[in-house]
Order: sequence, then C-alpha cells, then structure tokens
Amino acid sequence: MKLRQRYLSSSRIILLGFLSVIAAGSLILMLPISTHDREWASWSDALFTATSAVCVTGLVVQNTATYWSAFGQAVIIILIQIGGMGVVTLAVAIAMFAGRKIGLMQRSTMQEAISAPKVSGIVRLTSFILKGVFLIEFIGAAIMYPVFARDVGALKGIWYAVFHSVSAFCNAGFDITAVEQPFSSITMYSSNAVISIVIMLLIVIGGLGFLTWDDIKTNGIHLRKYRMQSKVIFTVTAVLILVPAAFYFFYEFSRPEWSYMGIGEKLLCSFFQSVTPRTAGFNTVDLNAMSEPSQVIMILLMLIGGSPGSTAGGMKTTTVAVLIMTAFAVFRKHEDPQLFGRRIAGETVHQAAALLLMYVIMFLGGGLVISCLEDIPVMTAFFETASAVGTVGLSLGATPDMGIVSRLILVALMIFGRVGGLTLIFAAWSTNKHGVSKLPQEKINVG
Repeated sequence: MKLRQRYLSSSRIILLGFLSVIAAGSLILMLPISTHDREWASWSDALFTATSAVCVTGLVVQNTATYWSAFGQAVIIILIQIGGMGVVTLAVAIAMFAGRKIGLMQRSTMQEAISAPKVSGIVRLTSFILKGVFLIEFIGAAIMYPVFARDVGALKGIWYAVFHSVSAFCNAGFDITAVEQPFSSITMYSSNAVISIVIMLLIVIGGLGFLTWDDIKTNGIHLRKYRMQSKVIFTVTAVLILVPAAFYFFYEFSRPEWSYMGIGEKLLCSFFQSVTPRTAGFNTVDLNAMSEPSQVIMILLMLIGGSPGSTAGGMKTTTVAVLIMTAFAVFRKHEDPQLFGRRIAGETVHQAAALLLMYVIMFLGGGLVISCLEDIPVMTAFFETASAVGTVGLSLGATPDMGIVSRLILVALMIFGRVGGLTLIFAAWSTNKHGVSKLPQEKINVG
C-alpha cells in the first residue's frame, strides 16, 4: 500500500516555529537564574512573558526591571529579537551562515513570513534585512547611550541603550527603567527629546516593513518607482501619526490634568502617544489619566498596527487602506477599488474583509469574557485585548492582576496577532484540493 506523503505547509512551519520558541523561552524563564530573587518563576508568569516577548507585544505580569535578573532580561531581549525579525528569517540566516543551501521550501516559507511578492531574490533580501536590523539597532543604542550613561552609569547605560533600542525597533515595548515606579514604562523620559524621538523613529522604521526598506534602498527618493504597497504604507503611516498627534495636542493635552507640562513636552507626548500604539507599547504618560476619547483612539490604532512584513502586528496599514478604498469603490459604483493608479485584486479585498472580521471578533469576544471573569470595566478589558491582539503592550494596569484563564486568553490573542490571522487559519485548514464545480449564484441584499 502506498503511503501518503505528509508535509508541512509554510503556514504550519511559521506557526510551529513561533510556538517552539515560546515553549523554550518559557522553560528558561522559569529557572531560578532568570529571576532577581533566584526563585522559580511560576509557569503562567514565564509563559505569559515569553509569549509577549516572542510576539513583540510588551504586556507584562511582572515588572521587567525588578522581577527578572540580568540573565532573565537577556533571555527576554533575545526572544524579542527573534520575534521581531521572525523565526523563519532567523532560521534562514543561520542556514546561510552555516553555508547550507537554501531550498525551495525554505525560500517559499521565507516569502510568506515577510510577505514578499516572489521567491526569487529572497536570500539576498534576507541578508539585507539582517544587516539593516542590526545597523539600525546599533545606531539607536549609540544615540541613546549618553542619556542612559548619565542616569545609571557607563556600564549599565550600555545595557539600557541596547535593550531599549532592540525593544523599540522590534515594536516590543519592554522596558527596564521602571525601577522606582513599577509598570511606569518610560514616563520618566517624557520631556527628554533624545529618548522620545529615537524610540519613535525606531518604532516607525521597524513598522514600515522589510519590503519598504528594499524600495528605499533600491529607488531612493524616486517615489514614483516604488511599489504600490510602499506608497500605501507611507501614506497611511503618515496619516495615522499626524491626525492622532493633532488630536492629542489640541484636545487631550490641553485638559487641566496636563497643565504642568510645557508646550514642548506636550508636543513630544502627543507624537509619542500617536506612534506607540502601532504597535510598540511604550508610554511616556499615565494612560489611566487620559480621557476616554483618547483611549478609544489608541484602541483603534492598536488594532490597525504596522505594515506587512515588519516587526509590528495588528491588522496592518495596507488592510485598512484596502477596506477604505473598497468602500469608496462601492459608494462610486466602481467595479474594483483602486490605489495609486492600480486596481486591487478581488482576492486581496476578500482577505482584508476576513482579517477585519477576525480581529473584531477576537478583540470584542476576548474583552467581554475578561470583563466578566475579572469584574473590571469593559473599556479596560477592551483596551487590554486590543493591546494583546495588536501585539502592542500598552495597558491600563489590569493585566498583572488577572487570573490564569484571562492570561491564557491574552496569550492566545498575542499569538494570533503576531503570527497572523490568515496564517493561523491556513495552518489549520490548508488543503491542496480545489473544487472545479461551483454552486448556483443568487443575489442577497446588504446594507
């Protein structure tokens, strides 16, 4: 009898890769050497922290600066680096350095992992990504080092600079500055232009996507030669930074609660709170002190996230652009949505609609369940679930006090948000069987 050949699809390889790294990270973080007090960490604390690090989220149940030892923090930053670049990217990089030949299956998996348009040139692109990642992180750390060296000393300042540069570029949001005030993120640097601006730039650069980097390297300032995707990413990113920043500056930080701030600090905080929800997780002000309209805008930004093939999570900027242009096409009775003189494929529209539905269901469903389980305001629960599914890490302070079930819900949402909703569905239901016949078509009225 002939045995059926079993194989793993690209989606399953990506999913299993992330799960394997999370499992390994959890086991290491449970060890006494990983905690400051040299005690065994609970499995739930270790699992949650490892998942948050690999999924570059930043939600924490223990204060990173004081609970984890230097070894534990090193493990966390390694997990962040792996999650930010992607498990598949790292595996391909190791194979390249070992001199092994990269087969078609590896190239195909890498293509799906970074959302590349074609398999050809994928090894060259991987090499470019690795060089770019480490160069940008080094520059970010070098610029921030003088500030940290002044505050914590020369040697410790190196670790602070490297940790926060990697965490910011990978859109993770983990910090080790909250020593005196646990879970305060980098609020002590709210008026420091160097730290705020460098972290914002690292977040934006990391969230643009590796293919956009390739466009910048290849075409420079000749924007007309860029891929349509890169043009969309630049446009949507600019709008999602400038519009919320204007709202925060003219509305949120004009409220009496922030009267102690000067104009310069308000401007810095406005842009920072506009950038960080997509999807970094740092904050320079107390989020609980912000108004509900501002928190709702943050939730929307967290759900949108960064761009395809980047270190960021969320639905992605391109998904939002496709949905908006599809709506305009319907309003104007056009057959197909268009962007920058190009027609958008129907398959892309279907995928964007499916992603929106999945994110809304996960965000709302998870929030309602957690609100009931923890007996917390539904707005607070929605903020935490949006942060988890968008792999952001911003929190209103509810996550550390949650029970096991609620933590597991957030863990599932973080994995969903980082690996990608469609990747998870394809991993579970992928099949090579395509039916030739079609069912009869009948019109159904919507709207």
